[in-house]
Formats: sequence, structure tokens, C-alpha cells
Amino acid sequence: MVLAGLTAMSLAACGDAGSGGSGGSGGSGGSGGGDAITMGFAQVGAESGWRTANTKSVQDAAKSAGVTLKFSDAQQKQENQIKAIRSYIQQRVDVIAFSPVVESGWDTVLKEAKDANIPVILTDRAVDSADTSLYKTFLGSDFVEEGRKAGQWLVEEYQDGSETVNIVELQGTTGSAPANDRKAGFQEIIQADPKFKIIASQTGDFTRAKGKEVMEAFLKAHPDIDVLYAHNDDMGLGAIEAIEGAGKVPGQDIKIITVDAVRDGMQALADGKINFIVECSPLLGPQLMDLAKKVVAGQQVPARVVTEETTFTQEQAKQVLSTRQY
Repeated sequence: MVLAGLTAMSLAACGDAGSGGSGGSGGSGGSGGGDAITMGFAQVGAESGWRTANTKSVQDAAKSAGVTLKFSDAQQKQENQIKAIRSYIQQRVDVIAFSPVVESGWDTVLKEAKDANIPVILTDRAVDSADTSLYKTFLGSDFVEEGRKAGQWLVEEYQDGSETVNIVELQGTTGSAPANDRKAGFQEIIQADPKFKIIASQTGDFTRAKGKEVMEAFLKAHPDIDVLYAHNDDMGLGAIEAIEGAGKVPGQDIKIITVDAVRDGMQALADGKINFIVECSPLLGPQLMDLAKKVVAGQQVPARVVTEETTFTQEQAKQVLSTRQY
């Protein structure tokens, strides 16, 4: 539960606008004071290249900052994250950070952490709790804005046409903040023009394998697909396999928009198989450690830290691909 309070940083794909609690007394159940900080970090899983890079960033940053990290992989299951958080509470860590699998259902365990005087930071994804005092801050990108950026590119791409544009959507994990918000932001932009029609929308769980499976079903049911909007690169990459398997040319017969900008996605963009990517940087580790030290020390931190994010066209991808860190 450590998502919300770092500094602005490049990230455009995993975004969910969540309100955060203000930093207050930072006393924790662990050592605190001048001793080394112990952080319990409950990760979503390893469902994508983005998540793998995010985990490495957190682990590397903890080592550099002298923070003792207790790490758990929830394998995309909320019950596993709740179990891990309760374990961290029992171990009396100084601070808990996590990226929630879904938005709802966290109040009970967050209250347990608050009662134990252990501050919580949300990272990458927010929660929908009405009680923002249950966590200190939320660090992550604006997922709604990511969806808007995807929609804006689509609108500009088809601005001179009048024919119907049939869109299929590969959503992220059902109930997750990025899935909810990327869908909402995209819909907000395209709904102004009736020629844009989402003819099918289904979760691909943010994985390449599921993205391929669902896209294969889309192609069988809808022979007239013009555009694919995938909530992350991995699902888009899986969909490319399905499109090529169906004898179509990704990026030409079906235009593809994705979110994340991981190396494999950027390579596909540079190769012309993806047409546009909205960036969502996973490198949140340094900001997270900085926030953790501040909340443990009792310092005020922003309730919401939005990372900066950009977008990439094919030419832009070619220019930066060699320098990508993930």
C-alpha cells in the first residue's frame, strides 16, 4: 500500500487518479528514528514487462537508500496482498507500500495498519476508499489522462474521415485502477464523434498470453476491426501475434494503440506494428524511498504525486529505443 507520495516522474500508462491522505505523524510500529527503515512492499505480481521493471526499480532503490525491503508477489490476487500486508503489520515494519490489484476492498486491512501506527504508501495504483486517512500518499500516473491521450491520437488520426471506425478494446485486470481509468479517459474523448464505435471490449488481464487469446476471439467475431486499443503493451504484443496469425498486417490493416512504452512495445512501435504508445514509467523506486523516509520521520508529504508522462510515435520510438531502461 505504498503508492502515493513521490515526486513527479515520467510515467504514462498505469494511471489512476486516487485521492491521498496527507502526511501527518509518521511514527511507525518498527524501529523508526535514526535506525534503518524496514519497508514491507506488496507487489501486484509479474504480469508484464512493466511490472517486472517496476519491481526491479523498487528493489534497487531500496538497496541504494539503505532501506530493508520485505517483498511479496501477490500473483494478481487481492487476498494474497491482504495476507502480505497483515504479515508486515505483525512484523512491525516501519512503512508499508503496495500497488493494489483492484481499487476496492482495502479499508479493513488499511485500518489495521493505521491502528498499528504503520504508515501506508500507495504506489502506481490507487484505492477507492472514502477514508483518505488510511494512507499517507499516492505515487503514480494519471491513468484517466493516459486514456485521453490515446483517444486524442485516434481522433486526430481519423479527423478527415467520415466512415465508421470499429474499435476493439483489450482492458486491464477487471476492477483495477488502470483498467477503469484508461477506459474512462479514452471513452471521454472518442464519444464526441459518433463515427468511433467500440464493438468489443474484454479484459486481457494485462498479460501477453491473454491478449493474444482475446484478440483471436475478437477477430473471429468481428472481421471488420479498424483499431485496437490495448491498456498495456503486453496485451498489444499478444494481439499482434493473433492479428498476424489471421493473415492481417498489424499497424496497417488494424491500427494499434497501447500504454506503457516498455522496450518490446517500443520495438514494435519502431517496426510499425504498433502505431502509438502512451508512456507509463515503472521506475518509481527512488521516489518511493524518498517518500518512505519522509513519512516515517513524520514529515508532511503531498497527498497525491502525479508522475510526468509522454507519448511516442514511430519516429520518436526509433530515436529513444536505444536508451530505454526497461
